[in-house]
This record gives sequence, structure tokens and C-alpha cells, in this order.
Amino acid sequence: MTYVAKPKVHHPLLPLNDLGLTRRDYEGSVSTLCAGCGHDSVSAAIVAACAELSLPPHRFAKVSGIGCSSKTPSYFLNRSHGFNSVHGRMPSVATGANLANRELYCIGISGDGDTASIGLGQFAHIVRRRINMLYVVDNNGTYGLTKGQFSATNDKGSTSKKGAPNLYSPIDLVSMALQIGASFVARSFSGDKRQLVPLIKAGLMHRGFAFIDVISPCVAFNNHTGSTKSYEHVRAHSESVMMADYFLPQQEITADYAPGTMEDVRMPDGSVLRLRKIDGAYDPHDPVAALAHVQEHQAAGEVVTGLLYVDPDASDCHEVLDSVNRPLNSLDEADLCPGNEALAQINAAWR
Repeated sequence: MTYVAKPKVHHPLLPLNDLGLTRRDYEGSVSTLCAGCGHDSVSAAIVAACAELSLPPHRFAKVSGIGCSSKTPSYFLNRSHGFNSVHGRMPSVATGANLANRELYCIGISGDGDTASIGLGQFAHIVRRRINMLYVVDNNGTYGLTKGQFSATNDKGSTSKKGAPNLYSPIDLVSMALQIGASFVARSFSGDKRQLVPLIKAGLMHRGFAFIDVISPCVAFNNHTGSTKSYEHVRAHSESVMMADYFLPQQEITADYAPGTMEDVRMPDGSVLRLRKIDGAYDPHDPVAALAHVQEHQAAGEVVTGLLYVDPDASDCHEVLDSVNRPLNSLDEADLCPGNEALAQINAAWR
């Protein structure tokens, strides 16, 4: 594999944010993902969101598991703290990082396999524990690193690249997050930058657990006739299938459509993804109505995108646990060992 380094010299007229940083200061290394992969668009949206918010890169903890999506933290925020964990165990690392230092912005990047299969139990508990973080799932409905097997979010009846049908019903992570109690739930499309960047900004600034399910096309293994690519709807026709061992450079798949409308987005193989964006009259403060809305349009073969639910009075794990305000590594001996009198008061409180 040939490593391609990014130029060290920036254009002198790049706009500066409030910290005096440019967008380039929030980027990472050059992506090694397939040309046209939707995951790269998600990384670019994170770069744009952090730069526009003027957030200090060194105050980020970015964590991931295993999979194509979990490689992407290398492609943004190269000045931040990072940890690539084992398969499905990213929530445990994110929990520890957030509890140890509540001053960090925590962002977890996962995939539909990393979250909806081996990591499903971990995902459920990080939601209910209200860890203060932004949790992003790059959802393409396939295992890209192991040559295209179905993931748990792939729709029943959809076919693999070889034509084999999926025999099992999908796990809808958005519905699951709503039912378990996430205080911020959204879904977007990797090619819809106008929608995705604001959602990421809102998720980063949300107090509590923020979840964004991003439909992110896999151009290698799940982009063919008969595939739903983890979307809640059946594809249209396709005339050609991309080869798995060689990928021609392609234009980024984008979408820009008004709230309350529907748009068909044509994929590189000729198939069509049907998206519907929430309109302005939608109330995002009712989790029961949000769940019903998602399932209603899912039954109609449509993927609902936008901010599905947000709790304006959300709390995070630190409020629940009444944890210390300072990072744990800043506590000294006097903080950790306050003496016998303090211990006696604690013991008395439990008698």
C-alpha cells in the first residue's frame, strides 16, 4: 500500500475560525477507503462541524471499534486523543474516557456490524447510562473488511453481491435508541452535507448521549441490484456491478432537497435510494411519536432523515452519578484521601 502524505503548506487565504484555525487543522491522514465510500463524506462532515464550532482539537477523545467505519478516526482531528478498541467494545472505552475527564468532547465512530452485531449489548448500555458523547454509526448494511457478508441492519429479502438472499429481519438502531432512552436521536445520509453537518454540530453540543445513524453507501460489496444496503426500502434496478478487486474513482454521491420532500438518489451502479426529509412541522420532543413516525415511513419503503428526537431537559452520566467536576488525573492526595472525619460521615450516612 502506498502512503500519500497531505501537503504541509496551506493556502494563505483559508478562512480562520475563532481559534485562528483553518479547516485543514481539523483533518487527519489521507483516507485508504475505497474511492466513493460514504464514510469519507462522514469524516469530512465531522471536520466541517468541529471547525465551524471552533472546538479545540486537543480536547477531543475519538474512539472506535473494528471495521471500515472504525478506521475513519484516522482521517479527522489528528491533534486529538484517539483509541481504536476491539470489535464491539468501543462503548466501554468511551465510557471510561468520559468518566475520567468530563472536559473532553467524546465522539465514537462505529459501524452497523460493530454496533448492531457483536457490540449490540454494549450499545444498549451506553445509551441507558447517558454517557455524554456523540455516537455515530456509519451504516452500510455489510461487512466491508470481510468481503461483503450481511450485517444485522441489512433488510430481509435483500440479496448479496452473489445473489444470496438475507433471511433475517433487520435491527433498526434508530428505533432501538429511541426505545432505550437516548436523549438525541437522528438519521442522515452521508451524501447530504447540508443536513449532516448541522446534526453533528448539534450532537457534539448536546448534554447527554447523542446518536446519529448515517446511511453510508458501500461502493464495493453492497451496491447492486437486490441490495437495500441497510436502508428500510427495496432498491430499484441495476445494470452493472462494480468489481470487488478494483475500484474506479467516482464522484461523491450528494443530495440536497427541501424539508418535507422526498428524493431518489442514484447510486453508482444505477440503483436508487429513496430518502424523505422531516418537514418543519415535525415535533422532535416526543419519543413515542418519533418511533411511530420512523416505523410508519419504514413500512412505506422510505428512510426518514433529520433530527428525530431531542430531550430539551436531558441529563448525562455525571449528573446521575454526581461525579467530581474535575478530570480524575487532576485530583491530588487531599482530594482522594480526605481523612477519617470525612469517611466517618460517609459511613454514618449509610447507617
